[in-house]
Amino acid sequence: MARKLFLLLVPLLLGLMAGPALAQATSTTIPFHGVTETFQDINPCTGEPATIQITYNGVIHESTGADGSQHVTGTNTGTVVLTPEDPSLPSYTGRFTEWFGGNFNSSETVGFWETFSVRLIGSDGSRLTLNEVEQLHISATGEVTVDFQTVNCR
Repeated sequence: MARKLFLLLVPLLLGLMAGPALAQATSTTIPFHGVTETFQDINPCTGEPATIQITYNGVIHESTGADGSQHVTGTNTGTVVLTPEDPSLPSYTGRFTEWFGGNFNSSETVGFWETFSVRLIGSDGSRLTLNEVEQLHISATGEVTVDFQTVNCR
């Protein structure tokens, strides 16, 4: 689930930071509230297909240095409802928090980071906790130099 959000955000972040380098430093902050999304995915701990609904608040901050380097960071936090396709399985409700960031420097290297944390309680009283960390670095030549995702689900 977090990887999909992360991969969807990369083009958005690139779009926010596209364009010529500016002669002076600038920054933009975009807050948002009460966003609701519903999508098909899987229970990240069991792999079972599910419908997931998230409602969240967040903020994205983008800054451009006088040298053309750019940084973006954002945080989303909100509620989750996970409903499995199989009605014999428990549904889950709880909270999530996601932080992401990216850097584009004057040598055209790119770095992206993300952390994602979910704590849910099942309709049967069970608990689901997911922690995820991702990192991606791309050199000026387009070579991926760092690409990892660590997921801990219990």
